[in-house]
Amino acid sequence: MTVTVVGGGVLGLCIATELNGRGIAAAIRDDAPGPRACSWWAGGMLAPWCEAESADKAVLRHGLSAADWWQGQGVPVTRNGTLVVSLSRDAGALSRFARRSGGHQTLDASGIAALEPDLAGRFSRALFFAEEAHLAPRQALAILSERLRRTETATGTVIDCRGLSARDALRDLRGVRGEMLVIRCPEIRLSRPVRLLHPRMPLYVVPRGDGVFMLGATMVESVRRGPPTARAVLELLSAAFALHPAFAEAAVLELGADARPAFPDNLPRIRRVGGVIHANGLYRHGFLLAPAVARMVADHLQHQTRPEFMDADHP
Repeated sequence: MTVTVVGGGVLGLCIATELNGRGIAAAIRDDAPGPRACSWWAGGMLAPWCEAESADKAVLRHGLSAADWWQGQGVPVTRNGTLVVSLSRDAGALSRFARRSGGHQTLDASGIAALEPDLAGRFSRALFFAEEAHLAPRQALAILSERLRRTETATGTVIDCRGLSARDALRDLRGVRGEMLVIRCPEIRLSRPVRLLHPRMPLYVVPRGDGVFMLGATMVESVRRGPPTARAVLELLSAAFALHPAFAEAAVLELGADARPAFPDNLPRIRRVGGVIHANGLYRHGFLLAPAVARMVADHLQHQTRPEFMDADHP
């Protein structure tokens, strides 16, 4: 069997990697990871318990194995968990988050200080999701890409992973715009992603090492790509300042934005349209759910199974 995967974002690379690992020759067409790929701007948080606060239960169920899959591909994965905090005025938001999620323990001020000394004295209560992890998305994309064969000619079975570009075939696919910043702030050290439940702009801060952090991300119903808006930048930086005032002196290294592909229920789909298999709709769960979708596609090709995320032919 020969397979050509069209689209070199996180899902296309994961599917080709999974197929090759099973002895099925899979080649990527247009696999150069970079600013053209939505996954280039991802946070890289492998946080199934946090996502379960607002996502379908399937996200938790399938996301729990993501860190092991990525580590099995030789991608460095940091397993320091996730810390979720709120300002005292937003204590109700933290309580709601606790009720709607699982896999966490509640920390008091001393517990927060023990985990993240630079946040000492700033928050009285937090949720710690010890089993969660994160990775560096661009590093992960590069590692998978380097291991895959490249071709410009589609041969054999074609799997379309073009994200929003596949709207020509997937009419119910929509865009959810996300905007992010990369900053350098050596005055602050964090060992794990921190989520701030801010009333206007819920924020996540992901450490990238050497004083570099990613701040993200907005959730706007839009297919517009291109640079972030001034409002989004202002709100992200304001939320970061609320997390720690030292972020006000950070150097802004990079601004980015793209539109995530999503279906109406925010769950991915594996769909046959004509002779092409489409895998799409990772929403904001790209690095978390891509390994599970890749396994489903591989099982379908190898064993003719019907994956959980597969639906009937659709116009």
